[in-house]
Amino acid sequence: MDRSNRRTFLADVSRGMLIAGVGYGTAVDLGLTRACAAEAEAAAATPLTFGAREELVCLLQETPIDKLLPLLVARLNQGQDLKELIAAGALANARTFGGEDYIGFHTFMAMSPALAMSQELPAERRALPVLKVLYRNTKRLQDQGGRKNEKLATVIPSDGKPAAQAGERLRAAVEQRNYQAAEAALAAAGDADAAFNALLDTVTEGADVHRIVLASRCVDMLKIVGLEQAQTMLRQSVHYCVKEEAWNRKRHPEIRTLLPRLLDQHKLAGKQAGTRAAEDAWVEELSRTIFQATPARAADAVAAALAEGFEPDAVGLAIALATNELILRDSGRTGKQVQAGKPEGSVHGDSIGVHACDSAHAWRTMAAAANHRNRNACLILAGYQAALDRIERGGDFLNWQPRPTDEVLKRVAANDAESLLKELNGSIRENDQERACAVVRRISMLGYPPRPVFETLLKYACSEEGALHAEKFYRTTSEEFAAARPAHKWRQLIALARVTASEANQPAAGYAEASELLGVTS
Repeated sequence: MDRSNRRTFLADVSRGMLIAGVGYGTAVDLGLTRACAAEAEAAAATPLTFGAREELVCLLQETPIDKLLPLLVARLNQGQDLKELIAAGALANARTFGGEDYIGFHTFMAMSPALAMSQELPAERRALPVLKVLYRNTKRLQDQGGRKNEKLATVIPSDGKPAAQAGERLRAAVEQRNYQAAEAALAAAGDADAAFNALLDTVTEGADVHRIVLASRCVDMLKIVGLEQAQTMLRQSVHYCVKEEAWNRKRHPEIRTLLPRLLDQHKLAGKQAGTRAAEDAWVEELSRTIFQATPARAADAVAAALAEGFEPDAVGLAIALATNELILRDSGRTGKQVQAGKPEGSVHGDSIGVHACDSAHAWRTMAAAANHRNRNACLILAGYQAALDRIERGGDFLNWQPRPTDEVLKRVAANDAESLLKELNGSIRENDQERACAVVRRISMLGYPPRPVFETLLKYACSEEGALHAEKFYRTTSEEFAAARPAHKWRQLIALARVTASEANQPAAGYAEASELLGVTS
């Protein structure tokens, strides 16, 4: 994860939010125009449009699903850019669902990872993950009524209160479940950096995976859709928080008192990022504390580490290792956890470990782009949620052993890279999670490079449905692997191998058709 560039990126975003991009209501809030009450009501009823992209956005909303992929491949052959396709898909998704539809926001969260995955593929296969996600997007848009049920219109102007109060007003509006007031408060925050931090004041009042990952992916999408669409992206997170407020408050009531108490107790509200280096052993010890602790104790441990001046990245690495343990130790779905596409023993999709790793990654990503208060808040809640995920959905994680076990590792006898990669591919095709983990561990022990392993796993992240999580989790793991220290990197890749073996043999809708149209083997 390139954390230094994320903060710079948000600063760049802040300079680009003008009337053309943020809509009439936001322009009023920023003092760029004036409107009376009647004009405000008219603005509220005005559909959201996207300028030069509108034609492509409408095409992705309105094209019959059986005609979509041939049309998109024809456009690609004419020079259409994959980034523009994803941008249009994201805008169509945001305008229609506004962060309120389960499959809809999962599809949105898969878009920027799909585009990133495309850059890892040979030229002839590069469009596959993008076409796969856009197929899913258009199908869901049409299943839910298409343009007839759009959630986002132009923003209703606020009452002109100071931008400095935007975070507080946004939080109050969400607690009152007032969509209109919440959107107005976000619009009044000012530039994108201020809007993002105002939003974080609300996001940090919960520890629900979708609340966290959606907010993170909204920010991530800005580098694709452009600076002018910052409000459109962030409004999705606002809508999600408003819709889920009653459930969130009931589920995690202690967060709203615990977080301010820890920030005050450890004097972290305005504390700048620490520079104290941490040894690998320190990272592992903090990771163990977080993994074994209660949520409140884990949060306190993170707060204490930040107060002692340790680098935020070192703290974040410890949290990522703790959530990685949840994938490596999970015994898999049983009983009522088994669903269509998620059989007994599976760990893909919305499993405890996948959700935990995606949440930790999202918290860390947002922390890197936030102001001092919200950086510390994000990391404290990342620790809280890591511990919460271990206990909230059951399981004996403290006693279950991480993969691969010594017994399974001994069965992997191959020594050359080619044979090991072939065995890894076979393990995935057979849904053999245990052997897949052992093979990747063997590859790491022999000192072979990780790239061929990633390429093997990427193939399945592109082709399989993954219960809506394949693209997102592949990207999470890729970035965590890149950020991790040498002593810890391969744990991330072992976890990805396990999830890949779990999700195999459930091909994504549209993937075979896309492969045929592109002239590549599926």
